[in-house]
Amino acid sequence: MIARAARHPLVWLYAWFLVIPFVMTAVQSTVSLGTEIVVFTLLAIAYNLLMGYTGLVSFGHSAFFGLGGYAAGLVQIHLVKGMVVPLLAGVAVATLAGAVIGFLLMRKRGVYFSLLTLAFTQMFFYVVYGATGVTGGENGLGGIERFPLGAGVLRVDLGDKRIYYYATAVVAAAAIWVLWRVVHSPFGRVLQGIRENEQRASFVGYDVRRYKLAAFVVSCAFAGLAGALYTFLLNFAYPESLHVTMAGEIAAMTLVGGMRSFVGPAVGAAVFVFMRDTLSSWTENWLVYFGVIFIAFVMFSPNGIVGVVQRLRGLRRGAAAPAPAEARAATPAPAAPAPVTRDDGRPLLEVDGVTKYFGGLAAVDGASFGVTRDDGRPLLEVDGVTKYFGGLAAVDGASFGVKRGELRSVIGPNGAGKTTLFNVVTGLLAPDGGEARFEGAVITGLPPHRVVARGVSRSFQIISVFQSLSVFENVRLAVQAKHPRRFAMLTDSTRLTDAAAEAARLLQAVGLAEHAGTLAANLSHGDQRLLEIAIALATRPKLLLLDEPLAGLSAPDRVRVAALIRALHGSVTIVLIDHDIDQVLALSDRITVLHQGRVIAEGAPAEIQKNAEVQTAYLGHLKVAAGADAGLARAEGAPLLGVVSVDAFYGKSHVLHDVSLDVFPGEVVALLGRNGAGKTTTLAAITGVVPPRRGRITYRGRDITGGAPEAIARQGVGLVPQGRRIFPNLSVLENLTIARRGRGGWTLERVFETFPRLHQLRHASGGTLSGGELQLLAIARALMGNVELLLLDEPFEGLAPTIVETVWNVLHALKGETTLLLVEQNADLALALAGRAYVINNGSIVWSGDATTLRAQDDLRRRLLGV
Repeated sequence: MIARAARHPLVWLYAWFLVIPFVMTAVQSTVSLGTEIVVFTLLAIAYNLLMGYTGLVSFGHSAFFGLGGYAAGLVQIHLVKGMVVPLLAGVAVATLAGAVIGFLLMRKRGVYFSLLTLAFTQMFFYVVYGATGVTGGENGLGGIERFPLGAGVLRVDLGDKRIYYYATAVVAAAAIWVLWRVVHSPFGRVLQGIRENEQRASFVGYDVRRYKLAAFVVSCAFAGLAGALYTFLLNFAYPESLHVTMAGEIAAMTLVGGMRSFVGPAVGAAVFVFMRDTLSSWTENWLVYFGVIFIAFVMFSPNGIVGVVQRLRGLRRGAAAPAPAEARAATPAPAAPAPVTRDDGRPLLEVDGVTKYFGGLAAVDGASFGVTRDDGRPLLEVDGVTKYFGGLAAVDGASFGVKRGELRSVIGPNGAGKTTLFNVVTGLLAPDGGEARFEGAVITGLPPHRVVARGVSRSFQIISVFQSLSVFENVRLAVQAKHPRRFAMLTDSTRLTDAAAEAARLLQAVGLAEHAGTLAANLSHGDQRLLEIAIALATRPKLLLLDEPLAGLSAPDRVRVAALIRALHGSVTIVLIDHDIDQVLALSDRITVLHQGRVIAEGAPAEIQKNAEVQTAYLGHLKVAAGADAGLARAEGAPLLGVVSVDAFYGKSHVLHDVSLDVFPGEVVALLGRNGAGKTTTLAAITGVVPPRRGRITYRGRDITGGAPEAIARQGVGLVPQGRRIFPNLSVLENLTIARRGRGGWTLERVFETFPRLHQLRHASGGTLSGGELQLLAIARALMGNVELLLLDEPFEGLAPTIVETVWNVLHALKGETTLLLVEQNADLALALAGRAYVINNGSIVWSGDATTLRAQDDLRRRLLGV
């Protein structure tokens, strides 16, 4: 117990406060300098509640520091002589100012929040500077005294500098203890979650704006307390305490000490005060030297001095830690469920654990989540939901219903609007029309945390977890969102033993109990996906929305996650988006198919497989393709582009597996595959956007593997990216001119002759064009580079039939002149252009051959590309 207490950071900090006067004497300095260190320690730790724990960077905390000082001084001079009331007045004014300004600023994020805090600081500075009759203006506010405390014989003479030091140290120590409790409370844990992943914190049920505002106000209150103590130390309030320079010094102290450590800012405050006192005696430009140190820490040790010490002690940041004590204590003894096994017989998932988890919660507190009695009404009703992005209808009047206990899949080609539909239903986006109802109540337009409170939870297409928190803390934080004490500021979060026990049971259920103490960032991609589902389950949903949970997983992990989804079926209603058609068909009760934002089919898996409109949506069908001629014969000799055994990753997601393909000069080659198969990633690997981990890519016989995208482009490789990505603030003419390169046959005159519509729009801003016009501009811009190899990523996606025909005819005219590698969802169009084709599935090439063969064999094409 004593040894554990001796290691507590506050014990070391308080010991430092005790010895500071003796250190000051030893270095022939003054006790008042030690008081400054204590005051700035409190100020920096209060500021770090925002920057280090919440992720909010304020450039205006000097305003609250200065306001606290001025308020305390003015109250003492004009209203109440003494120390206690003026001190409390300083805190109250800073708190009130923080509440008002915080309320105004919390709608802004990132750099806008930071700049607005800076603006308010400057405003307060000039108000104080100019209010000469009240604040003393540029001369400051004098006449402030340190009155004695107590009465009769029990008097503490605060006029004595040493006594005032210890009085300040006691007040600061008490305030720092409160801040320690705040940081380690349920409230403080949420702040850390917001810092790591604000969107995920919102989607587990926290009102993020409320938490950030509360943190801002608390931080401002303690900054005001520090300002009042500093004013009494100097017996004077001066306007520079509100200046932006002071705000920068507060941020610098925190960063230099270490913002990811509670006591790091204390170290930074001591270093700052000592350096200022020492260097200022040598030169008035001492801030230049401190600035060099500040830059060095930002570049080489973002965790500051504390981070350096940790590395010297061999503590590697991000290493796996043992499971937290509360997780070990709460983890139940493993049962003997019926496991899902790998080929080698090892268990993948404790399936019974999922059912026991939900059943156990209902037995403990009668929770009304999961699958309850079916009253005949759909649990979720989507009624005419519409969402526009500019002129494009991403979701266009989608309507369907999901029954309780159902596992419904939503599928469709690229750009069908599936994820946008999820985003509208869960409150991430507001609809432009229609509504979604959950249990009969409208949920569209609600903020995400209120949607979660109703009983709807979700995962994301790109894994969204709290990367720098442990696996256990990820789940415990999500469980805590339903706890009545989730906003408690002074309760130790470890005392919420029921939340810890539930988190441990859930980790056991999804097979992650052995990783409880591991940082989420250190998990494999498959385990991160399981963790994200566990976070969603921890909110006790009645409806679980899973957005591509199998995307980017290895084959064993895909089986593992699919087994979890299968185990969840019956315990919770599920709506699933995924591009692994085989798994979708095996898992689903019913399937809804979206195409171009509209529902085109709905039914059982067998019905969807037989639906001609669904097959057309996936495979394509247009008259322009029906009468196309065969592609050019493959040229002899070396390929223009060679891709050999390429593996590529997005973070930990292994997307491409041993991909190999060749493109010969003058050819048109189609790279086909279902959604999420790895087509766009293959183009990204070729162009250097996603450097391959393994394998080799050659162009004109030269190795370009992992080259810089701009260097590869200069060699003659052009890209028409999915989503067009033109420069919206430039005109059509400027977009084309800026892309001009080389002396080949593509000039502005030829582009305008080929695309007469662009000539008509040449002075129009790119941001005002329709989707079809943007696609024409994207292709023309790539051609202006006079490239030898043109890569096209979904050039026909989302286009009207007349524009599709225009684009197809342009590409057809390019055959033989420019080598084309075409990625396209519409197989009919792509195969009508191409001489050869490759089919990729789950990151691997599964077929290659003549395009005419694949085009002629409907059964083969449907098996490789259809539903």
